[in-house]
Amino acid sequence: MSAPTTIDADLLERGGVRLVVDGARATITLDRPDVLNAQTPSTWAALRTIGEQLGPDVRVVVVRGSGRAFSAGLDRRMFTGAPVEGEPGLPEITRRGPDAGAALIAEFQEGFRWLRDPARVTIAAVRGHAIGAGFQLALACDFRVAADDVKFCMAETSLGLVPDLGGTLPLVRLVGYSRAAEMCVTGRRVGAEEALRIGLVNSVVPVEGLDSAVDALVAQVLQPLPGAVRETLALLASAADGASEEEQLRAEREAQLRRLAELNALVNGQS
Repeated sequence: MSAPTTIDADLLERGGVRLVVDGARATITLDRPDVLNAQTPSTWAALRTIGEQLGPDVRVVVVRGSGRAFSAGLDRRMFTGAPVEGEPGLPEITRRGPDAGAALIAEFQEGFRWLRDPARVTIAAVRGHAIGAGFQLALACDFRVAADDVKFCMAETSLGLVPDLGGTLPLVRLVGYSRAAEMCVTGRRVGAEEALRIGLVNSVVPVEGLDSAVDALVAQVLQPLPGAVRETLALLASAADGASEEEQLRAEREAQLRRLAELNALVNGQS
């Protein structure tokens, strides 16, 4: 049970990320508890590399934080002209100009985007602070299991910025435009009870029960055939993206034909 040997251990360390692969499950842990798992560009590079190199046998990915928080967001040193050594701070994005700056942000976004790929189920195990980039990381996952001490906050607007790690689309999908706008513009903190009521999380459990609740969910997710899960997630994403009724019905037909063909092959292969 360890990180795949092809993933650069130094990159994981620089990003403050731990990876454990145990059969069909991979667990990614943000591991900078002294700064509430604050993130840097190296964190996003490590996440991107994990997404690129996880093998097809991994069917479930759990994302969690070490210590008492999921992630307090962007490392505040990134706002200064002399940030963490070797890390491109926010001033660097501007210095690179519009095209190169946009390309750099696109690289950052890839650290989160792969978590929405229907190839595998992703689960955020969230406790304590999930602020800014931490909130967006939780939003990138298919499911969110929250401890009862959780505090979600989209803090970017209060800093003069916008959420740019892919969090706006899943937030609107989950809670609707008006609630998403209010949460982002005010930057207020959303606790566990409200998060459950508005559909931001799938379940809320006591802090001490978070790991066992996630383990139980992983076991449930692994029961169906992987192809059925993958096709279903893709269909749901299509519906959420606004596919027309006819487009969605066609997608369902095509997906079902693929499933029937695979099931038939399995049956014939066993006989």
